[in-house]
Amino acid sequence: MADMNGLATAVARRRTPEADVPLHIIRDDDLTPEAVADVFDLAARVKAHPRRYAHALEGRYLAVIFEKRSLRTRFTFELGMKTLGGESVFMDTGQQRIPDREPICDVARNLARWVDAIALRTFSHSTVEEFARHSRVPVINGLSELFHPCQSLTDFFTLQEIAGDLRAAKLAFVGDGNNVCHSLMLMGALTGAHVTVATPQAYPPKPELVARARELAAATGAVIETGHDPQRAVEDAHAVYTDVWASMGFEAEADERARVFVPYRVTPELFGRARPDAVFMHCLPAHRGEEVCEEVIESPRSAVFDQAENRLHIAKAILMMLLAK
Repeated sequence: MADMNGLATAVARRRTPEADVPLHIIRDDDLTPEAVADVFDLAARVKAHPRRYAHALEGRYLAVIFEKRSLRTRFTFELGMKTLGGESVFMDTGQQRIPDREPICDVARNLARWVDAIALRTFSHSTVEEFARHSRVPVINGLSELFHPCQSLTDFFTLQEIAGDLRAAKLAFVGDGNNVCHSLMLMGALTGAHVTVATPQAYPPKPELVARARELAAATGAVIETGHDPQRAVEDAHAVYTDVWASMGFEAEADERARVFVPYRVTPELFGRARPDAVFMHCLPAHRGEEVCEEVIESPRSAVFDQAENRLHIAKAILMMLLAK
């Protein structure tokens, strides 16, 4: 009963006074620091006692719509919904993007008549934003070219499990200033963590999102640093994080990026500049031998499969936060 009371408290804090206004998660700062703490608390509860929540979303339905291929996002949202007693319906757009077939506003308004929430994995972030504008039910960004909030929630939940108080933890991201980088900065700011980012000069995070992360950090005590020196970035880090050099949609740039990003490869030598107990993190899939060496991702200090496992628990927490009555 204590666990379900915790769920009720978290849900109450996320509800708006207008009962018919959905609560979307389309970028990390749609959440407050308090809501992030609630997600982490729910994720820890459901991870420890999954059977207690087996009927939490009974009679609820989730639409899962992907423009991009997926392993972790699809499985964790579909399994998360089913193991909470609900159901999911998957739509693969194949070679089409969602608006190629039908206006986004029409798709969103159709789905809102049939399901209780929508999880999207898209190329353009504007697709997620337009869905949210026209949907009467919650829209969850499972990945867009600007943000990956479900991943960053997972990453800092995992880091909290490993390092304890996030306000005393440092995460170093080296590589492309991409959607994962943006979300790590914003989520780090929301949790009060220290985040350092090192990217090639031609591939920095978007300045407006750096500014937004620092705005959030001013209220939480977080530290957000950006630069171009990977060795300096990882010094004294509790976690060293990287991502692929050419994400889906940027394959045409792969050869050029492969040349530019070599100094940002997480080698044993670069990883060795972090704390002796530091962990390696990656959102997966990884291109072994490119952004990370085999010895690092397969070392005992690799947390990549802990992150992957926790994607399920975070997905379940997000779904309960948005949909539990």
